[in-house]
Amino acid sequence: MIPNQWDSSQAAAIQEGVDQLVYRSNLIGSDRRVCNWGGGNTSSKTIVQDFRGRDVEVMFVKGSGSDLASMKAQHFTGLRMEDIRPLFEREEMSDEEMVAYLANCMIDSKAPRPSIETLLHAFLPFCHVDHTHPDSIISLCCADNGKEIAKEIFGNRFVWVPYIRPGFTLSKMIAQGVLEHPNAELVLMEKHGLVTWGETQEECYNKTIEMINRAAEYIAEKASQKEAFGGAKVEALSSERRQQLAASLMPSLRGAVSDSKRMILTFDDAEDVLTFVNGRDSATLSQVGAACPDHLVHTKMTPLFIDWTPAADDQEGLKQAVLEGVNRYKQQYKEYFERNHSEGDVMFEPAPRVILIPGIGMINTGKSHAMSLVSGALYHRAIAVMGGATALGQFVSLSEAESYHVEYWPLELYKLTLAPPEAEFSRQIALITGGAGGIGSATARRLVSEGAHVVLADLNLEGAQKVADELNASFGTGRALAVRMDVTNEALVEAAFAEASIAYGGVDILINNAGLATSSPFDETSLKEWELNMNVLGTGYFLVAREAFKVMKQQELGGSMVFIGSKNSVYAGKNVTAYSSAKALEAHLARCIAAEGGEHGIRVNTILPDAILQGSAIWNSNWRNERAAAYGIEPDQLEEHYRKRTTLLVNIYPDDIAEGVAYFASSKSAKTTGCMLTIDGGVPAAFTR
Repeated sequence: MIPNQWDSSQAAAIQEGVDQLVYRSNLIGSDRRVCNWGGGNTSSKTIVQDFRGRDVEVMFVKGSGSDLASMKAQHFTGLRMEDIRPLFEREEMSDEEMVAYLANCMIDSKAPRPSIETLLHAFLPFCHVDHTHPDSIISLCCADNGKEIAKEIFGNRFVWVPYIRPGFTLSKMIAQGVLEHPNAELVLMEKHGLVTWGETQEECYNKTIEMINRAAEYIAEKASQKEAFGGAKVEALSSERRQQLAASLMPSLRGAVSDSKRMILTFDDAEDVLTFVNGRDSATLSQVGAACPDHLVHTKMTPLFIDWTPAADDQEGLKQAVLEGVNRYKQQYKEYFERNHSEGDVMFEPAPRVILIPGIGMINTGKSHAMSLVSGALYHRAIAVMGGATALGQFVSLSEAESYHVEYWPLELYKLTLAPPEAEFSRQIALITGGAGGIGSATARRLVSEGAHVVLADLNLEGAQKVADELNASFGTGRALAVRMDVTNEALVEAAFAEASIAYGGVDILINNAGLATSSPFDETSLKEWELNMNVLGTGYFLVAREAFKVMKQQELGGSMVFIGSKNSVYAGKNVTAYSSAKALEAHLARCIAAEGGEHGIRVNTILPDAILQGSAIWNSNWRNERAAAYGIEPDQLEEHYRKRTTLLVNIYPDDIAEGVAYFASSKSAKTTGCMLTIDGGVPAAFTR
C-alpha cells in the first residue's frame, strides 16, 4: 500500500500556487510505485496578474523532460486558459499544430515546453489534476479483463478510455468521458495510467493515493491466491556466485552491446528481479511488450531473456548464451525498425537495454550509469505490473506498431534533446590507481568533468572514498566508485577490476599512478628498499596493466593506458637508484604493452612529471627531507629549488599532469602509442631527445 505523505502543517507553510503544486508533485514522484522516473504530470489552475496588472486564469503544468520527484517551480509552465479552452471545440489537431499553438499560450516564453499531455489537464474542469502511472492501476489497465475488474473495484465511478497515443484526440476523449459521467472520480487509461483531480491540492493528492490503494488492495488479495509468474522454474545461485558470474560476463557483454555506441552497464539481483527471472512463465511474459508507454524509450519494447539453466560452474556456457542472445536481439531490433519506420527516423542503438538471466538477475545498459539505472528502475515497475496483471487475468501490452510509434514519437524524443550534450569521455570508464592522492584525484576530476565514470583504487580506501563522494556530489550519483587496492597483491587487483565491472561494465582507460619514493646513496640502499620500489612501481604497474589489458581485450573496444612515470624514468638521479630504476622499468613496460596492444586498439603512453609537491602523500613523507638533504637545502626550500632548475621557471602541479593524462586518454591522441611526454617545466638533463 502507498502511504499518504501529505503533511497539513508543512503544506500550510507553503505559499499557495506553484509552490504548493511543487510540494504535491514531489510527494507523488517520491514513490516510484506511483510515478515512473520522468513520467506522469501534474497541473493547477489559478489566477495571476499579467504584465498589465490584469487578473488572468493560468494553468501551471509540468514542463517536458522533468521528473516529478525533483522538479522545482521553474520546471512548470504557465499557460493562459482563455487561449486554450477554444481548442475543445476543434475536431482534430496534429501534434505539430498542438505544440506550435501551446507555445503561443505561454505566459513566459523562457519556460520549458509544456507536457505532452497539457490538453488533458486543460480540458478537465477541475482546479488540480494528476496523471500518474501507478503499478496497481497499470496492472489493472494492462489486464485483458481490466475494464470488468475495474467495475468490481470502483463501481460506476470511473471512466475507461481505450488506448490511444497522448495528444489532442486522447485529451478530448477523456474530457468528454468525464463530462458524460459527472459522478466519475477517476479516469483509467487502457495500457497507460490514471487521471484524478480535486478542488484543492490536498484533495487531488488524497484522491490519487486513495484510488491507487483501492486497486492495490484488490490485486494483493488476488495475488495471494496464486504463485507469481507461474512459480519458480529454477533456483537463484548464491549471492556470491551471482556477483562472480556477472563480473566475469560484464566486459564481454559490454563489448557486444557497444558496437554502435559505448554503453555503461549495471547489475541488479534484487528479490523481485530474481523472482521474475526464475519464473516458469517469465520468458514468455517478458516478450509481450512494455508495461507502460513511458517505459519504451528507456527499455525498448521487450528485454532480452537469456535461455540458460543456472549452473554455478557454467561460466563459459553463460557467456556464450548471452553473446548469442545479444546478437540475435540486435538483428531482431533492426528488423522491427525496418518494418515500422517512417521517413526520417534514425534507429537507436539496436542492443537491449534490459537483459534478464535466470538464476543471476538483471543487467541494464545506458549511455551513463544514471541512465542504465533508469532502465533498471523502469523494469522493476514492469515486473510489478506484470505480476499484478497476471494476478487478475492475462497481461496485455501495446501492439508492435503502437510501441514503435511511441518509441520514435517526436514529442517523446524531444525529451532526450534536453539532456546535456555528450563530452569527450562520456560513456567511458577510467580506473585510476593512487586515486586518493594529488595526481590521482586531480585526474579523476578532470576526466569526470568531461563525462567519464571513474574507479578510484587506493590502499587508502578512506581517502579514495572522500574523493569519490566529492565527485558524486558535484557531478551526480554513481559517477565515481572507490575501491581498495594494493597494487602488489594480485588477488586485490583482480577484485578491484571485478568491482569496476559490476559497477560499470568494464574499463576503457587505465591511469597507472600508484606510487612511493625512497632516497638513499647507492651503497646504503638496502635490499628491502630496492624490493619495495620494484614491488610497487614495477610489479604493481605490471599487475594492474595486465588486468586492464584482459578486460580491454574482452570488451573489444580498444582502450588507453597512461603510466605516470617520472623525470627519473630517463634521468639518473642522485641517491635514488631504486626509485629511478623502477621508474625506468615502468616506461619500458609501457612500451612493451603498447607493442603488443596495438592490434587490439589498446594504446599505452607515459607521462614524465617532476616534483609534484602539491597534495602528494609522497612529498609529505620523509621523501621531502631526503631530497632536501641530497640538495643541501631546507625542506621548505624545495619548491623554489625545483622551480628555478626548470628552463621555464615554473612549478608543476597535479592539474598539469591531469591535463596530460586527458590528452593521452582522449581521441586527440588516437594515433599515438608508446610515447613519453615530459611535464616537468623543462629539465634539460631529462630531455628525451
